[in-house]
Amino acid sequence: MHEKYKSRGLTILGFPSNDFGNQEPGSNKEIADFCENTYGVKFPMFAKTKVKGPDANKLFYDLAKKSEQPRWNFHKYLINRNGNFVKSYSSFTSPTSRKLLIDIEKLLSSTT
Repeated sequence: MHEKYKSRGLTILGFPSNDFGNQEPGSNKEIADFCENTYGVKFPMFAKTKVKGPDANKLFYDLAKKSEQPRWNFHKYLINRNGNFVKSYSSFTSPTSRKLLIDIEKLLSSTT
């Protein structure tokens, strides 16, 4: 998805978290290397952060107030070009799901 849409302005950001069953015990470099080597991730990966609860990173705390907090890994938030929240997608939504891709296409076609 990153490669397909980056020329049209889509930016994907990865935020590893150890909030879900301690599945990310590695260092930030180990996590980034794993994501690149296993999944071919080429988009920016941030440092491991808390994404749920009262101690969540401010970004995720604010997003959860607008929709829902992540319940598991690979939760997705769609943000428009102006930095405004648009929609939230559960971990069960595939990055290649028709629903998500249609929403991305709509946003990329919009000027706002």
